Amino acid sequence: MRRTRVRALLTLAVAVAAFGTVLLRLLESRGTYLPGAALVEVVALALLAGLVLWAGWSVRAYLRGDKPDLDPLRAARTFAMAKAAAWTGALLAGRYAAAVLVVLPQLDVEARRDQAIVSGAALVVSVVLAVVGLVVEKFCELPPDEDDGEADAVTS
Repeated sequence: MRRTRVRALLTLAVAVAAFGTVLLRLLESRGTYLPGAALVEVVALALLAGLVLWAGWSVRAYLRGDKPDLDPLRAARTFAMAKAAAWTGALLAGRYAAAVLVVLPQLDVEARRDQAIVSGAALVVSVVLAVVGLVVEKFCELPPDEDDGEADAVTS
C-alpha cells in the first residue's frame, strides 16, 4: 500500500472548508444555525491521535528489533489505521475550519466567540491527528530489502 500524499490531504481539507463555509453561510442566511465543535470532540480527537501514535510506536519498535514478538497482521492494521487517521484528520480540519470562518465576522458576540475558540481548538487537534497519521504511516514503512538491490543489479 502506498503512503498518503500530503497534497491530497491538503486538497481535501481546503475543499471541505470551502464547501462547508458556503453551506453554513447559506443555512445561516435562512435562519438555521448549526453548532460548532464541542469540547468532547476535541478531547476525543486528541485521545484518538494518542492511540494511533501509541500503536505506531509499537510497530516502530518492532521494525527496529526492540520488540520481536509483534504480529505482522497488527502492523498492517496499524498502517491502515494511520491512513484512516490522516484522511479523517484532514476531513475534520476542513469541517472545523469552515465553522471558524463562518463565525469570524461575529466575534463580538460572546456565544460566537466561544464557538470559534472551541472550533479552532478542534481544528488544531484535527491537524494533529492528520500529522500523527502520516508519521505512523512512516513508522510502518518497511526498510528496503537487501536482496532486492542485488536482484536488480543482477538483472540490469
